[in-house]
Amino acid sequence: MTEPNLTLTRRQNALQLFQQFAEARMRAGEPPKGLEQAFAQALQVSPSMWSQIKSSRPIGDKLARQIEAACGQAHGWLDEEHASPGLSPAEEQFLELALKAWRGSNAAGRKQLKLWLKQSLA
Repeated sequence: MTEPNLTLTRRQNALQLFQQFAEARMRAGEPPKGLEQAFAQALQVSPSMWSQIKSSRPIGDKLARQIEAACGQAHGWLDEEHASPGLSPAEEQFLELALKAWRGSNAAGRKQLKLWLKQSLA
């Protein structure tokens, strides 16, 4: 595997691990706000480091093994391509609800929906 592909694979897998972490926490009743910081803490990295990993920082071998251990994955798991798990039931339910709200709204309502979503991500 060439280096750029390994970098991309590790990042995609780390994001997949975060998605699983976040979904499990939200199913347990935790609010979505603060999950990024909680995941960084679980990985034993700073929130800033996690933010860099998500966007551009390559994941070296030592950090890859640290992430695998923190997430209960086998040695080398982060280096392998994994099939996308697709949408979770919760994601499917949300998308159905969002589509229903979008289609049932006028232009002003759609604008408000977009604004609310953007604000909730900030």
